[in-house]
Amino acid sequence: MKKKALKKPVKKKLLAKSLTQKTRSAKGYNPVAPGRVSEILHKLDEMYPDVTCALHHRNAWELLVATILSAQSTDVNVNKVTPPLFAKYPTVEAFAALQPQEIEPDIHSTGFFRNKAKSVVGAAKMIVADFGGKVPDNMDDLLKVPGVARKTANVVLGTWFKKNIGVVVDTHVTRISRRWELTKHTDAPKIEQDLMKIIPQEHWTMFSHQVIWHGRTLCMARKPKCAECAIEKLCHAADKTWSTVDIHPAAL
Repeated sequence: MKKKALKKPVKKKLLAKSLTQKTRSAKGYNPVAPGRVSEILHKLDEMYPDVTCALHHRNAWELLVATILSAQSTDVNVNKVTPPLFAKYPTVEAFAALQPQEIEPDIHSTGFFRNKAKSVVGAAKMIVADFGGKVPDNMDDLLKVPGVARKTANVVLGTWFKKNIGVVVDTHVTRISRRWELTKHTDAPKIEQDLMKIIPQEHWTMFSHQVIWHGRTLCMARKPKCAECAIEKLCHAADKTWSTVDIHPAAL
């Protein structure tokens, strides 16, 4: 009796050919099956057991400001901007006493600095006037604050207040959730709703942190390091650079 040959890994040069062929999922394959999702979460825990938000902060207000500044910017750049900014204006009350144009030079390098300045100063004024100088710890009130949308609120609630109210959906979470076939959507609100349905609530905040780190270290937009990834056998993405499993053309 002949031994069954082992399936060889598909190298990058073979992926293009495989994509021209009709690729069928295994019968009964369900990308959001609880078992598969649980295994992905387990692998993330193994790879990134202690990760947290990369934005430097000492309190909820600093995290809120840093998150507002991070839009269309990098965390590395924001972390260069915020230390001198908070040294110059150490409290939310100090920010509330400003006019937006006063901090524009301090945050210029983060991009869209005029709108961000209006948001930060507007947020400070409302927090001082309506919330006694304390950043709200609930979604409804946070969404009233200038410059705060659901993503920013999720960062503050999950990271600082340790409340799993939602899933932070940034560019990394968007891209990787689609690669893993956990969603077919491209807009953040719908992606978040899909993820909240399949990921246990106690994992929402950590899942976001872990996927963001995964996107920075291994699963990059270009040339992901698939051969080094512990989740490779669970991933059927069409843009993999190395694969030991079938490729699904729609997984992008």
